[in-house]
Amino acid sequence: MQKAAILPLFYLPPIDFFSAALKANTNLILDIHEHFPKQTYRNRTSIHSANGKLDLIVPVLKGSKVHTAMKDVKISYDFNWQRLHWLSMQTSYRSSAFFEFYEADFAPFYEKKWDYLHDYNQELLLLLNRLLKLGLNFEKATSYIEPSYDILDFRSSIHPKKIADFTHKSYFQVFEDRNGFIPNLSIIDLLFNQGPQSSHFLNQ
Repeated sequence: MQKAAILPLFYLPPIDFFSAALKANTNLILDIHEHFPKQTYRNRTSIHSANGKLDLIVPVLKGSKVHTAMKDVKISYDFNWQRLHWLSMQTSYRSSAFFEFYEADFAPFYEKKWDYLHDYNQELLLLLNRLLKLGLNFEKATSYIEPSYDILDFRSSIHPKKIADFTHKSYFQVFEDRNGFIPNLSIIDLLFNQGPQSSHFLNQ
């Protein structure tokens, strides 16, 4: 039996992140000592817009190269990406069943500024864990953890360019009639459309 599961710290993680965490049923360790890889969910998320899948990217300061540890990656505020992300979410989900119910919980994340990406992502993750009522216990790694046979390692398996290892049932999406159902988007797509029923969906 695996003694722990290693997870990356994503920005508004995709549905399969939470599915993996729930199924692991073990200690959930967030790796902030790994080298920061670009073009991953660590600083991007995908939502369902009127025109289909839309990627929202948190810009990071130049110098956050492949060999920079995740814990040292700083967020860039050279342009107002927070306003762009929040407006995109409002436009995409304003007519969803539960956006207004959760709006006040997320709004501060697009007003206050965080220095480090891992702190920003973790606070959003803790909020999602609470809103979804999942009861997951996350802890940050104190050092880099080498891959091991007795550790479930999700650091590279959950990736925008990889097909998810799981399939999930469809649920109503605001623009589904226009774009069809889009699977494995950010967990906020599920939350804003399904509200309190989201946890039941994840546990199926």
